Amino acid sequence: MSSDLFAQLANRLGPKGYSTDPATIAPHLTEWRKRYTGSTPFLAMPASVEETADVVRLISDAGAAITPQGGNTGLVGGQIPAGEVLLSTKRMNAIRAVDAANDSLVAEAGVILQAVQKSAQESDRLFPLSLASEGSATIGGLISTNAGGVHVLRYGMMRDLVLGIEAVLADGSIFRGLKGLRKDNTGYDLKQLFIGAEGTLGIVTAASLKLFPRPRAHEVALAAVPSPERALDLLHRMKAMTGAVAAFEVMNRLSVDLVIKNVPGARDPLPGAALMALIEFEGMDVNGLRASIEAALEAAIGAGEVETALIAENASQARNFWRIREDISAGHRPEGAQVNHDVSVPVSQTPLFLHRANAAALAIVPGARIVAFGHMGDGNFHYTVMQPEGSDASAFPGAAISSAVNETADALGGSISAEHGIGVARVADLARFKDPQSLALMRAVKRAIDPNNVMNPRALFD
Repeated sequence: MSSDLFAQLANRLGPKGYSTDPATIAPHLTEWRKRYTGSTPFLAMPASVEETADVVRLISDAGAAITPQGGNTGLVGGQIPAGEVLLSTKRMNAIRAVDAANDSLVAEAGVILQAVQKSAQESDRLFPLSLASEGSATIGGLISTNAGGVHVLRYGMMRDLVLGIEAVLADGSIFRGLKGLRKDNTGYDLKQLFIGAEGTLGIVTAASLKLFPRPRAHEVALAAVPSPERALDLLHRMKAMTGAVAAFEVMNRLSVDLVIKNVPGARDPLPGAALMALIEFEGMDVNGLRASIEAALEAAIGAGEVETALIAENASQARNFWRIREDISAGHRPEGAQVNHDVSVPVSQTPLFLHRANAAALAIVPGARIVAFGHMGDGNFHYTVMQPEGSDASAFPGAAISSAVNETADALGGSISAEHGIGVARVADLARFKDPQSLALMRAVKRAIDPNNVMNPRALFD
């Protein structure tokens, strides 16, 4: 890349819209777990779709490449540049419109998730996507990675919450698909190309998002469950008897123990439980929801699906229940060498996945410690295998374990990436586990829309 290009970009963006200062750029070059670190000679920060289009056109014409970045909360390295121009969407941070009567709002790519939730609430609506990084994750990044979070069971993934998209393509042209329609049967649903594409087809600059009525009743329960099979039975019982399950999370014993060990102030609400199920309920019947939950839990205890259960008495206790789940990553991070997985299988296969994956990991590393937690309600587990306590971290065979866990998920009709994406971390795994026809179609789409590989050239494909 030449100094002429940088001069043209600086002239178009103005002093607030770019930086070449290493101190300013540095926070953008390392992801929060410090597993990926990169470099860039130029940070572009356009403030509008028109500025973004001009910037992309200049970079494309110069034969250079772009790594787009939202809130830098990704876990697979796709947002970290390796010499490309880094384009941050953080200055495109306006909520352009709220149409409560249409149950929709239009947010620019740099708006953080928390701000969208707040804007929806101010109109007595709900934007249901919820995840631990909602105070920093941006709408553009959440769309580009097809984020999931804890409410997929009730509301679906990010792609289910997007009505329309505005995006800048690799040649600088603008895709103006920013509609608020539930029905539009006029050929290909082109917005879906950009959802989950990790910035490889264009830069999402704004989106029309789907809103929902705000639930009037909200309850959170925590149950001690003897086994994964019983947890699956409990999931179906709670769905059938309450009709109000919004989230169904599970946490194995070790995942909770490490939170208690490594997160200051954490307390174990159900000591000794082999498996905990964290269940969130939403509904409109303020008076009847709790009664139906109590009846369902009583039936579950009678059937042997639950050993004991707690229903949060207030919002503070509900937050404490959720805090255990949200602190699991922080709990196991200090525990030495480990390999993390973000896999999904059909919900019906979740108990079998846990049994087979545990057996496979322990066959490779006897004594390995396993943290298994996540969204059992939609079949997605965050599955971490750690070195045995006191063992040599340098001898930990992470690659062999990762291969075995991914093979287990794949054999059960699952996916090696449920919600975190491929980025640069799982490119080799995608090539191994994705069927050849799907890979060929993905490459054909990439060639058609970005023939010169301008957009995030290292993500998804080798």
